[in-house]
Amino acid sequence: MQAALPSTRPNVALYASVARLGFRRQFAYPQAALWGLITNLFFGVLRIAVLVALFGQTPQVAGYTVQDAITYTGLTQAFIMALSLFGWTDFMRTVHRGEVASDLLRPHDLLPWWAAQDAGRAAGQFVLRGLPMLALFALVWGATFPRGLDGWLPTTLSLLLAWACGFAFRFLVNCAAFWSADAVGFGRFAWAVLGLGSGFLMPLAFFPGWFQTILAFTPFPSMMNTTVELWLGVRAGPEAWAALAVQLGWALLLWALAAFVLSRGLRRLEVAGG
Repeated sequence: MQAALPSTRPNVALYASVARLGFRRQFAYPQAALWGLITNLFFGVLRIAVLVALFGQTPQVAGYTVQDAITYTGLTQAFIMALSLFGWTDFMRTVHRGEVASDLLRPHDLLPWWAAQDAGRAAGQFVLRGLPMLALFALVWGATFPRGLDGWLPTTLSLLLAWACGFAFRFLVNCAAFWSADAVGFGRFAWAVLGLGSGFLMPLAFFPGWFQTILAFTPFPSMMNTTVELWLGVRAGPEAWAALAVQLGWALLLWALAAFVLSRGLRRLEVAGG
């Protein structure tokens, strides 16, 4: 039996409710969030030590000051869970278990439904772990924040676009489950590339010029590095808005690709041999 394709009619109220539930679900286990925050802080301290040692007596490295490097560390540690930088396989599991069949019977489109759920999850994780992490880095190490509306507006828009790019990429990787029973292997490779290309492991400005040029033709910098550079003021004015335009372009392209691959996957979906 060929799986039916979902309706294309929007249901904003439904997706808003899904996002709210995704947000509230993150508060079900506050102790887990606390220990996750402590773990993130521990590794953040280690990363600060490595970056400060890299600077040595040099006041700047690739345009970053020591204080910028500390702020960068706080930001990336704060974004780990909100942007799912270590991977996401929820949709993949529903395909492998056959649960996607029941999802197709419900009055919603799969891609926006999962996007709404992930948006709520991301917001909840940012409130639970991201904001406390940023506050700790500001209080203990003097991490800096954007200045004025000209700093906060593009940075906030960039963070939203970073989530949109990242979700579309993660969903696209999860669609490998329609073709492979071992799609988790594809995911592990994809998350490793995401961690490197998004600037989580190290600011992209620290890499050789030829490597930065290659990454500029990929969506990965738009998944976090652009947001960090706008936050730090590395990009400002017209350059900041140009960076946002690039993020928007990648977000639209990745979402269109995810929708196309999903539709192809649903056409070949078989559940219980039918």
